[in-house]
Amino acid sequence: MSAVDYGREALDFIEGLGAYRKVPDAMDALALAFGRYGFEHIIVTGLPNPDQRFSQMVLAKKWPAEWFSLYTEKSYDRVDPVIRKCRQTVNPFEWSEAPYDAEQEPGAVEVMRRAADFRMSRGFVVPIHGLTGYEAGVSLGGVHLDLNARSKPALHLIAMYGFDHIRRLLAPSPHPSARLTPREREVIAWASQGKSAWEIGEILNITQRTAEEHLATAARKLGAVNRTHAVAIAIRQRIINP
Repeated sequence: MSAVDYGREALDFIEGLGAYRKVPDAMDALALAFGRYGFEHIIVTGLPNPDQRFSQMVLAKKWPAEWFSLYTEKSYDRVDPVIRKCRQTVNPFEWSEAPYDAEQEPGAVEVMRRAADFRMSRGFVVPIHGLTGYEAGVSLGGVHLDLNARSKPALHLIAMYGFDHIRRLLAPSPHPSARLTPREREVIAWASQGKSAWEIGEILNITQRTAEEHLATAARKLGAVNRTHAVAIAIRQRIINP
């Protein structure tokens, strides 16, 4: 497919997402959307700190029950190279891009080998890093995947919107989000065009630090965990135009 076709599929998914009022229904919609790219398994989860259990951090999942039990019982999250890389980057990546030393890290070898036993020999992850240190990710697994330079941006967009929707279903805000100021709307609009804080500062004749402060304030008002999430929410709520 062309980049336009991938983009159209992602937008069709986003436009219909609001119709799902329950997490299982939203996950079914995600499974259908990701299934078009060959993915068979999905997990939406926070990343646990050393004193937290992985099972407590999971927001929603479509994993084989046996694999989830094995993963949690053996605490695979402590040795999983995919989780480690998810903490280190804000950019989506393929599982094969998560490095580990096969000789020095037998646990990493084991978790990747056992994942393949459950038809998760390949995968793709969208990391999510919050303004307050919150770390999460949307991880997709399968065997025969449609992963290329054109499909990855669409997968990124679907995952971000899916994460936002599931997060809101699980913890709906009791009050409407505070209104953004005209300046906050401006910086979010420029951010949606891929501009950095420095570039936004140059365009609006403000300092980079001021631009970063406006972005952070807007994200907090929108209940977003990071800048990309804030842009997604602002577009969905029609605060800015896509």
